[in-house]
Amino acid sequence: MTTLSKSIAIRLLAIVLLALTVGKALAAESEQQQQQRQLFKLGAKLWPVYCAQCHNARPGSEFSPVQWDVIMMHMRTQANLPANDARAMTEYLKRSH
Repeated sequence: MTTLSKSIAIRLLAIVLLALTVGKALAAESEQQQQQRQLFKLGAKLWPVYCAQCHNARPGSEFSPVQWDVIMMHMRTQANLPANDARAMTEYLKRSH
């Protein structure tokens, strides 16, 4: 194998490895986005159920995402909300901003 052939083979191998790495990163990002989308949908269903028992429903835009974190931490304790339900409602309220 000539030096030129070796150089081309090494470059092709590097391109293939880079493509595989990028593909895995995109798949992981897509999976994370899918999980966030599922949390958002669950939060949209749970939010009126839990919050409307004691409060008038608040639009997500009423508070900033950081404020929703604090509010939901407080309400999780006060209302004894399950962690996953609180996480889903927080995701919904923060993304509705």
